[in-house]
Amino acid sequence: MTVPVWLWLATVAGLLLLIAIDLVIVDTKPHEVTTREAAKWVVFYVACAVLFGAGVWFFAGHDPGVEFFTGYLTEYSLSVDNLFIFMVIMASFKVPLIHQHRVLLVGILLALAMRSVFIAIGAALIAQFVWVFFLFGAVLLWTAVSMLRGDDEKEEYHENVLTRWVRKIYPVSDDFDGHKMFVKREGRRHITPMFLVIVAIGSADLLFAVDSIPAIFGITQEAFLVFTANAFALMGLRQLFFLLGGLVNKLVYLTYGLAVILAFIGLKLVVHALHEYHVAPDWLDINNWISLGVIVVVLTITTVASLLKSRRDAAVEQPSER
Repeated sequence: MTVPVWLWLATVAGLLLLIAIDLVIVDTKPHEVTTREAAKWVVFYVACAVLFGAGVWFFAGHDPGVEFFTGYLTEYSLSVDNLFIFMVIMASFKVPLIHQHRVLLVGILLALAMRSVFIAIGAALIAQFVWVFFLFGAVLLWTAVSMLRGDDEKEEYHENVLTRWVRKIYPVSDDFDGHKMFVKREGRRHITPMFLVIVAIGSADLLFAVDSIPAIFGITQEAFLVFTANAFALMGLRQLFFLLGGLVNKLVYLTYGLAVILAFIGLKLVVHALHEYHVAPDWLDINNWISLGVIVVVLTITTVASLLKSRRDAAVEQPSER
């Protein structure tokens, strides 16, 4: 798939336009985002992703189209699991409800910019070294095992190195001051909790890229598709945060489903590398349709099973309360 420079520029311009629309409509007057408003925006961003994927399918062919939709679905599902840590961070910093949308927007934009660097590096490495597929596969398999063992506990938020470093070099004011990042107190410049929580959100999402970037490279090695799938997934993540709310806690089996997906993609990367070295047999091939089918089936099963368990637990609790 050959992507001309003008298409890259047009795509980035289109994404920036969507962000500008979001800023003008939603963020001009800070307010608490309602479930109904969030639902409309989620539908809007999903529709934009579907239209973009349909364009890829129509102009580039069905293989790139399937790769985009598979990558987008994978990135979006991984993002849902990451929403919990966002909620923990928001609670830890006591972010007012009317400012949460701005925090997520700026934090995710920073994450997308940093992920773009990761994508460029990953694409360059893959183009030069086949063994990188083994490395990415190992990362995904290790992440999957860690998720199944419960090593990624997210009940409490502990500030990472970057957040602690920012807090160390800059004094932090006690309270939020609207959308301001910097304020002057007693003649000295301070950063506000707004700035610090944006750093926390952005850096946390960057850590999530350790599994999401290798995962999507296991689906497609086309940098354009990797970037756009990540962009659409991240842009829709903010509104999904407000839409799902406490529902994230009910998706108790989602982590297991994501572990299965990551392990599957990790094995796919290893098989791909073995094919490149002409070691794997021809019949051992995992095409994009199989990948899409596995991801859809696993997500469907884990989501339905989670909601059924939540319903059973609620039914058990009701008699005991009486």
